[in-house]
Amino acid sequence: MGIPKFWSRSAGTEVSTADVNPSSSDVSVIHDGDLAYTIEKAQNGSKPSYQEAAGAPVESKSPLGYDVGFLTVIFLNLNQMIGTGVFSTPGTILGSTGSVGLALIYWTIGLLLALAGFSVYLELASFFPNRSGSEVVYLEQAYPRPKHFFPITFAFYTVVISFSSSNAIVLSRYLYQSAGVTPTDWQLKGVAIAAYTVASLCVIVHNKYSLWLMNILGVLKIGTLVFISIAGLVVLGGNVSHIPDPGANFRNAFEGTTNNGNDLSVALVNIIFTYTGFANAFNVVNEIKNPIPTLKKNGNLSIIIVGILYMLCNIAYFAAVPKEEFAQSKETAAGLFFVTVFGKGHAEKALSVLVLLSAFGNLLAVLIGQSRLIREVGRQGVLPFTKIWVSTKPFGTPLVPYALKWLTTFIMIVAPPLGDAFQFVISLGTYPDGIYHLALAIGLYLVRYRHARLNRPAPEFRTWHIALIFYILLQVYVIATPWIPPKGGPYAGDVSFWYATYCVVGIGIVILGAIYYAAWVYVLPKWGGYRLRPEVVSEDGATAHRLTKVPVNELERWDEEHDEAGRLRRRHVANSARSSNGEGNDQEPKTV
Repeated sequence: MGIPKFWSRSAGTEVSTADVNPSSSDVSVIHDGDLAYTIEKAQNGSKPSYQEAAGAPVESKSPLGYDVGFLTVIFLNLNQMIGTGVFSTPGTILGSTGSVGLALIYWTIGLLLALAGFSVYLELASFFPNRSGSEVVYLEQAYPRPKHFFPITFAFYTVVISFSSSNAIVLSRYLYQSAGVTPTDWQLKGVAIAAYTVASLCVIVHNKYSLWLMNILGVLKIGTLVFISIAGLVVLGGNVSHIPDPGANFRNAFEGTTNNGNDLSVALVNIIFTYTGFANAFNVVNEIKNPIPTLKKNGNLSIIIVGILYMLCNIAYFAAVPKEEFAQSKETAAGLFFVTVFGKGHAEKALSVLVLLSAFGNLLAVLIGQSRLIREVGRQGVLPFTKIWVSTKPFGTPLVPYALKWLTTFIMIVAPPLGDAFQFVISLGTYPDGIYHLALAIGLYLVRYRHARLNRPAPEFRTWHIALIFYILLQVYVIATPWIPPKGGPYAGDVSFWYATYCVVGIGIVILGAIYYAAWVYVLPKWGGYRLRPEVVSEDGATAHRLTKVPVNELERWDEEHDEAGRLRRRHVANSARSSNGEGNDQEPKTV
């Protein structure tokens, strides 16, 4: 079996680092077998990057500005990690692990996972320091062949799974708790929708001010966790008279530990949920000045702060609340802690207000990060109507990605039965993520190999092999263990239906994306007598690829006039201009 062309070294390379505009160029590529790389640089202070030409073009000047400083890097990560997870999931994690000791070990594993995962993302960002969108970019560049496969399948997955309903639901629950009212299901859903709508309007109307608001809420939630931690230490010191034995849960800490794989998987899924967001700042890389040093220092700091506060809060919970009662707390674990320590009244209501503000900060952080990810999907040209996805009109913000987030979140709040919504939504988002994160981590080895083979400059950061392997093994664990049945049978899981439904739905989404890819890239072009070619389009400072339908009989001329990145070669610009003025009668290609 021969080596595929894109793995083999080309007999020669063609290199040009000429300064080019977004829509036309000389042949500024490096050829390596079946792959073609462009050398591009942005104005965020990053080094030039080598990226495969089929990927979305670099925006030399970010149309979203450069408002992301070191504090915003910290709070983008911190606000997404500290949403409602630490206030709601510790009871579920304790119930799944069966013991306080194993629960604390799992929280430690979560910290190590976040640090390892962050280092993987940081190295990938070092290879591509002028592209926002994190996973979108890294999968696109790690797996450039088959062309557009990962961009299209990941775009399909992103559109389908693009919701933030779990935190909106918990925000609503705490709002009613602070008011001392027991809501109906539809009242709970209505407030969740209203809260998400307000958050969406905040980020749509002004980019810089929404970042400031997110930072302020981040400071507030750190203060909340510090207060819980201090209260817990006071309880643990025996200074609260109505809690006579605060160390009870820590004696025989591993008593009751489960050996069921499904329970352990559910616990890890919830741990991953609480640390989701450790890589949120990578979604805005092209909006950060000197991104790699800024991310390396402040991104790691955000994770360490969160990890320490998570551990202290769990110790506080276990010191105050009996194990059996806490394991049943579900979405209101922090509320149970406050009732136990301070009693019902003003303190409980104050905590509920703080938690719902924390949840609101999480909604802002997720909206900001995910909007850039969706916008980057649009810049790849794999979504219909490319320009509306990348446009920043009229407020200088990505309006259409925000609108998509709102719509999918609305559906996921309204559609599922409320009792199962929280756990199912967490799990549904985690399982396909595990598949793509595994591909991303393995893809880092592919990116390293290709860059080393061409003797390219080393990236600014390189993660340890042990961290990369640890991250890969955890993703394998996340993918494999959910299939183990729970102790009580296939319907005894955390939801009222079959325990592995979220796995099947997650895999189904990935498979549907692959089917969509095959239909769009192979079946329809064959029937229609055309082929897809990338074309660089630029409008109002936004630059993107648009996949253009080129009739088969015009392919030779198209490929002669455009480079591999979809830019017009300069020697053909004049001819193209004459053609557009009526001096040619060739059929115009259609755009997707």
